[in-house]
Amino acid sequence: MSNVSLKKLDITLGGNAIIRGLDLEVEEGEFLVLLGPSGCGKSTLLHSIAGLTEISGGAIEIGGKDMSRTDPSGRGIGMVFQSYALYPTMTVEKNMSFGLRIAGVAKTEIKRRVDRVAAMLHLGDLLDRKPAALSGGQRQRVAIGRALVREAGVYLFDEPLSNLDAKLRTDLRRELKLLHQQLGATMIYVTHDQVEAMTLASRIVVMRGGQVQQVGTPGEVYERPANLFVAGFLGAPAMNFIEGEVDAAGIFAGGCMRLAMGRAGAAGVARKAVLGVRPEHISLVPGGALQGRVTLVEPMGAHRVVWLDCGGKQLSCILQGSRAIAPDDMVAFDIDAQRASLFDPDSGKRFDLAGASSMLAMTL
Repeated sequence: MSNVSLKKLDITLGGNAIIRGLDLEVEEGEFLVLLGPSGCGKSTLLHSIAGLTEISGGAIEIGGKDMSRTDPSGRGIGMVFQSYALYPTMTVEKNMSFGLRIAGVAKTEIKRRVDRVAAMLHLGDLLDRKPAALSGGQRQRVAIGRALVREAGVYLFDEPLSNLDAKLRTDLRRELKLLHQQLGATMIYVTHDQVEAMTLASRIVVMRGGQVQQVGTPGEVYERPANLFVAGFLGAPAMNFIEGEVDAAGIFAGGCMRLAMGRAGAAGVARKAVLGVRPEHISLVPGGALQGRVTLVEPMGAHRVVWLDCGGKQLSCILQGSRAIAPDDMVAFDIDAQRASLFDPDSGKRFDLAGASSMLAMTL
């Protein structure tokens, strides 16, 4: 396995700057996920690491060696694409071993690698079949196996599960996670699906407009988003945002609520702020300090998403258990202030206050 280092990377396509001055370190053996909306540059970045897209500035180092101008075949990478890209006239075994045969690898070594990877991916009984006789999930396993037999230093995945149905995505996601644990290989994975990112990643790189917005573990990115974009992009339902102001004592006031967040920093001055609260951090409890009217209840199986009207502001919360609740009910709720986030409305950046408490009070 190898590390990957991107230094001041610039990528320009058709006269448009896609990536600008990007720095990123991928550690040996980690599962790094590039996450962002369509058009943010994540696939372009992955293709540049693979050598499929030419860079216009900066450097790409793989395993400590500058690979910026090296052909894809010399970079020591294995890549899995969104489309299976299997040869229809070849068997599973031939598809998996094709690159090794072209490279002149010995037959005994090819057999060893193919048998090993086939066992990992549960393809042992399918080696003599052709792609037309396989399901979508089996074809994607073959595409993954074709990359793994290279025994590369880095494996790249470009939205490999996006063409599969929901159940197959869940099954293959679990298998990819187990595969990484088994191999300990360096993997870089592109997706716009936050569930894939949260479940697979050692670290997540959130991208927007060719720029890195935040890098961190799934827990860090979810619990302490660096800005309003990251906060709103992660989470289903999305984080609730309430515009207001934090006073010199650290009291947030906005919409239907006042929330004691703690001291307002060394300056101790009032400032405008956007309060961000995850739906699971709003609790419907008898005697809660806040009140709202239920506007919608969405059953989700293990839980329900309840939408509340609080002073004209729509808030989503998660309700566990079997409590009876219906639209137009008036309910009391509390917010866990210690897990809430504050953002600057102009820059969008997160800021923190010391000594947060969970005291709540209604705005009268």
